[in-house]
Amino acid sequence: MLTRILLGFLISMPAGMALADRGPSTAEERSQALDVIHQFQADPLNPALAAKIQWVVKWTMEVPDIRLDLCTSFFNLPKADSKDGQTLFNAMVFAQTAFVLENPDKKDDGMAQVEAGVDGVMHTYEQLLKVNAKDKQPFLDKLIKRRNEGTLKKFVEEHASSSCNL
Repeated sequence: MLTRILLGFLISMPAGMALADRGPSTAEERSQALDVIHQFQADPLNPALAAKIQWVVKWTMEVPDIRLDLCTSFFNLPKADSKDGQTLFNAMVFAQTAFVLENPDKKDDGMAQVEAGVDGVMHTYEQLLKVNAKDKQPFLDKLIKRRNEGTLKKFVEEHASSSCNL
């Protein structure tokens, strides 16, 4: 599923935006990325953020010093071309990117990255439901229930460690 989403993103990039070899991220880029991520997290449906969102996704894929352990195999996200699929996928990528940028000492902690991604998806999902309560995702509802019961961390650790090579 991740491959399909990334391939879809790469295909949708304008010509000339192909991934290029480049050096590590700069402090200015990291600050800019965090600013966009925080804007997205506050208002994930804001159409004015579209170009900035695309920049952050592209930048995250290009810079060699940011490596994300994206794990979607146990995470039943809607398909990328569905109404909320790309928004929820961006929420996962952005939450993990923010985690790595804000916790450089834990940048290689794949499990912590996955946990941050799950948290980011749930937060965004809850915001999407405020806009349209009919856009329910049963799997995400179950994750929220687990979070409220205090069993989410264990669930994520069990599933991610067995299906994500962490």
